[in-house]
Parts: sequence; C-alpha cells; structure tokens
Amino acid sequence: MRQIVLDTETTGLEPSQGHRIIEIGCVELVNRKLTGRHYHQYIQPDRLVDEGAMEVHGITDEFLKDKPRFAQIAPEFLEFINGAQLVIHNAPFDIGFIDHEFAMLRPVVQPVSEFCSVIDTLVMARQKHPGQKNNLDALCKRYGVDNSQRDLHGALLDAEILADVYLLMTGGQTKLMLGAESEDSDSDSEYVSGIQRVSASRAPLRVIRANSDELSAHEAKLNELGESCLWRQS
Repeated sequence: MRQIVLDTETTGLEPSQGHRIIEIGCVELVNRKLTGRHYHQYIQPDRLVDEGAMEVHGITDEFLKDKPRFAQIAPEFLEFINGAQLVIHNAPFDIGFIDHEFAMLRPVVQPVSEFCSVIDTLVMARQKHPGQKNNLDALCKRYGVDNSQRDLHGALLDAEILADVYLLMTGGQTKLMLGAESEDSDSDSEYVSGIQRVSASRAPLRVIRANSDELSAHEAKLNELGESCLWRQS
C-alpha cells in the first residue's frame, strides 16, 4: 500500500477569496514504512501573503517571487501523488486548496478524489481522543514525537512529523499502561514508544537453536504438564 503524507502552506485561509498554495510537502510510505522519497516545492502565488498567514509559516513575498508557479510544478506533483492514499491533518483545508489550483489549470485537472483516497488524521484523532486537543503539536506530545524544530509551520517538516504521528496512532498500543491510568491521558507520555527506523541493509538476525540438554529439559517440562499441555495438542 502506497501512502503520501501531505501538508501545504497557503497565502490565507480561503481559496474562495483568491488565496493560493505557496508550499507543498509530501513524504512517502509503502506498507507503513518510510521510503525516504519525498516531494517538496515552494510556489509563486501571484498575490501577496496575508500577514496572519505569514506569522504562522514565516514565508515572505520576497522569498516566493522567484519560485515557479503551480502550473509549472503540477505535472511532477500529480505524478508523485497519483493513485496513492493521502494522509492529511484537517484534509478538507489542504484538499480544498489543491482542487482549487487544479481547477485553474488549462486543461483543468479533476479533483483529488478522482485519483486518490484520503485519510483525515484530525478526524481520526478526535475519535481516538474525544474532548482533548488534537492539533499536531498536541498529538506530538501525546505520542512522544519530537517536534522541537517546529518553531514555525513548514509543509515538509509537518508532513514528516505527521507521518510519525500517524504510524504511532494507527499501530496499536503505544503506551505501557500502569494501574487504572486512562489510555488517552497525556500524563503518561514518558511511557510512549517512538518509531525505530530500521536500515534495510541490516544483517539478518542470527538464529540460535536449542542444544540437546535444553531440548531434554523442554521435553521433561511438557511431561510434567501432562495431557492438558496445549503444546502437545498443536
């Protein structure tokens, strides 16, 4: 299964008011493993960035003025996401902007839903942690994901962080529960396990087989258990 964890930064909040995408960041997962492939692009929006948006992501009009326009980067972006399942935090926001950009292309590109499926991790988080904060920073704290470099929002960094959060949030138990502590409590974050990235070039683990003495001891233990021993029934 190929998944693309995606984030965007924009000039403002509403494409209906003429706001545009100025940054796209994507990282690739295949069978729930980070492949190292990513897509990242800054984009010239042909309009000014709202002051409020600039305070969030720090991307200035001056920085963007020599960047390519969306129409120039669209073919490569489409090729990267085509057919994948997109993983997005607050998906309607990002998908709304991407569809808006696609609609302005000539020829027009169909909406994202025509060639990608979408998982909204904000909806998922609200179902798993009702009544709690479920923005990306809160989820990083809850699942023990390092976001210390996230002083400002950035599409590629946020996509990388969201990939870690998504894998932890969907990977079963991620905490060592003690006593009657709530599974959704933030107070037990010290017991959260992180994602271990394993190199594909790592040597195979050595198999150590039992020796004759160990096999005899094992057989004697089975004899002690008698006919009810499930091991002998398998």
